Amino acid sequence: MTAQAQDFWQEQEDDPIVRIDGRIDPGAHDTYWQSVYWSQPYFRSMLDYEDYAPAYCVGYCGFAQYGGEWADAEKSLCANWLRIKGDSRLELDDAMQAIRAAWQHAERAQAQPEVEEEEELVQMAPMRRQAPVRQRALAAA
Repeated sequence: MTAQAQDFWQEQEDDPIVRIDGRIDPGAHDTYWQSVYWSQPYFRSMLDYEDYAPAYCVGYCGFAQYGGEWADAEKSLCANWLRIKGDSRLELDDAMQAIRAAWQHAERAQAQPEVEEEEELVQMAPMRRQAPVRQRALAAA
């Protein structure tokens, strides 16, 4: 390996944050599902996270890819599951429940920053109206 190639690969060691469509952070979603998968209504105790992980991935990646309505993307998501499920022991019905849960979680996560920004603007609005009044009062004194 040349020194230039070695430098290139050393630079690649730092894992960049990967985002899908600028909206979905797969690492964050994977971490979330690892911590809560066992508490979901479709959870089966004889299965591991590795069985559920591909379904969750199909769900949050599918939301980034298709967006819009679940019903419009459901057939494509099912096909994606069948294509990437690998060694997962999930039956199709359980997989579709996990996919839908991940889709809905991604949908809520995308909407949440917008709501927080709107709430912050609403909270700041009274301060913006009051600030010039206070400045005038101080200037007159």
